[in-house]
Amino acid sequence: MQSLKRLLPSASALVVFEAAGRRENFSRAAEELSMTQAAVSYAVRTLESQLGVPLFHRSHRAVSLTETGARFHADVSAGLARIQKSAEQIRAKGRETNVTLSASSAFGSMWVLPRIPKFREELPDIDLRIHASVRDLELDEEGIPLGIRGGDPAAWPNYHAALLAPEVVNAVASPAFIESHGMPDSMAALAQLRLIHLEEPARVACDWKEWFESAGHEYRPQSRLLTINDYVLVIQAALAGEGVALGWQHLIERQVASGALVPVSDHVFETGSDFYVVWPRSRELSTPARKVRDWLLAQGGR
Repeated sequence: MQSLKRLLPSASALVVFEAAGRRENFSRAAEELSMTQAAVSYAVRTLESQLGVPLFHRSHRAVSLTETGARFHADVSAGLARIQKSAEQIRAKGRETNVTLSASSAFGSMWVLPRIPKFREELPDIDLRIHASVRDLELDEEGIPLGIRGGDPAAWPNYHAALLAPEVVNAVASPAFIESHGMPDSMAALAQLRLIHLEEPARVACDWKEWFESAGHEYRPQSRLLTINDYVLVIQAALAGEGVALGWQHLIERQVASGALVPVSDHVFETGSDFYVVWPRSRELSTPARKVRDWLLAQGGR
């Protein structure tokens, strides 16, 4: 780049040359650039002197590019166009205030929405868009900066990942259900209660069989099951007293804190398959997206 600087000391001369060559008129180029015609003529002459060749044929009322000038103009135009596009993208990214977060409907409704007042208070200039999906999206393909995923980050080599919450699962029910059916005093007794089953359509999720096995109890499915394919509905069913549900602690913390749901067992299953904020390695996060990421992580650490 030092040799280029010696060859072309003034980058502004290239901007003048591009306009003059495109317009084939120094006066119109001057109007476009808010310069005088004499300043345009001087910049072009200086550039020609630096390169050692004429770039324009000059007549009394018009100018036209020489053969060398036309080749150089094509390269300069292409280079300046790329620089302009890059600068516009950077500037647009700096002004962007909309940030999309891809997540499950359960995370969006049970973790994010209760925190929206806090989000608006702490990040008032950012508009958050929650993109709920039954599967983990490829953020790059969808043009989404941030996502929430559960699992092993080693399986996502194209993403950065930061821990949001461990996956900790217990069994919960409403106080009304416990009052009606009693608090189970063993795993065998718990297995005989009405259990609400989650049937995830795309993601892998802990189920009752896995949960009981983690406690050293062999679970045999009941003959009459209540199975729901959406976790939000599973928890609503538990709140309505329809049975016992598996409770992901980071999602049901508010219901447990308020007493709307009560643990029915001392057993807590830490699966080791935790939840992460992820973002593509292929592109840099915008400033607003970085702020949202850091806000999510700060909330997860509280």
